[in-house]
Amino acid sequence: MPQPLTTGVYAPTQVFFHPETEDLDEETIGRHAVRLARAGVAGITANGSNGEAVYLSRDERQVVTRATRTALDAAGFSRIPIMVGASDQSVRGTLDLCRDAAAAGGSAVLLMVPSFFKWAMDSATIERYFTQVADASPLPVIIYNYPGAVAGIDLDSELLERLAAHSNIVGTKFTCGNVGKLARVAGTVKPVSDVVEASAGKPPYFAYAGVADFILPSVLVGGSGAIVGAANVFPRACVNVYNLTVQGRYEEARETQQALARADWSLTKRAVPGFKAILQHYHGYGGAPRQPMAALSEESARELCKEIKWMMDVENSLTDIIKID
Repeated sequence: MPQPLTTGVYAPTQVFFHPETEDLDEETIGRHAVRLARAGVAGITANGSNGEAVYLSRDERQVVTRATRTALDAAGFSRIPIMVGASDQSVRGTLDLCRDAAAAGGSAVLLMVPSFFKWAMDSATIERYFTQVADASPLPVIIYNYPGAVAGIDLDSELLERLAAHSNIVGTKFTCGNVGKLARVAGTVKPVSDVVEASAGKPPYFAYAGVADFILPSVLVGGSGAIVGAANVFPRACVNVYNLTVQGRYEEARETQQALARADWSLTKRAVPGFKAILQHYHGYGGAPRQPMAALSEESARELCKEIKWMMDVENSLTDIIKID
């Protein structure tokens, strides 16, 4: 049985390659996931945009998910769910990836809107796509609303609320950064959170912030946590913002959120190559993205590591939250 989704911070993990061949480095993929689990993340998201999924073959995506699941289980983190990116441009192709995710140990799938034929993707077509996938997917569906990755298509709250009525669509990742939209959906759907609990008998629904700079406000309006790339390099800090907020320690949460937002901007400007440069500098692994994406130059990597050192000091002042079965 797949592990159920939970509230909290999810890390959409990087993927790692052997430098000489660009083949997947399964050992490092697993080691990275375990390090984040020890830091207290509630779940792992594999094969997302941070995981360079668009550069991976269908078979490689399964390898990434399976390597992550195997490493977590071996380290005593078998209760941690894995959300798996399974987006494709067709319903048929998406369902193939959903089935692969289930076979490799995934708990749910994370799906973006098909966007290559943007002209064809009106609201009715988008709703039909998610409904058809959810009808047949062996895993529950999280909608990934990320306009920057899908030619600017931004799902509105009314569409998300309609889709939330489907029993196999169990949440949304709001990488649009729109707190108002998340609040509207939360007010109607009542997602599971540590602030607003789902009504008795209602299937769970999760509303996750998709950017680290609005974890606090998203939780305050009824969100369920966050799925944020910054958790790859600042996992304890991301978890700390979430925990302080749900504990009602709002002054501390505000200060830590402001610091995380500042550091996250340093990451956002460098994207995947920046994450990997930081991991290489501080943890001895990271390497380069798969071509054609270029790694940061040595000078740029040094500049980034210097720029975020203050936040790494904050991260290192916090302790792991180890939850082992």
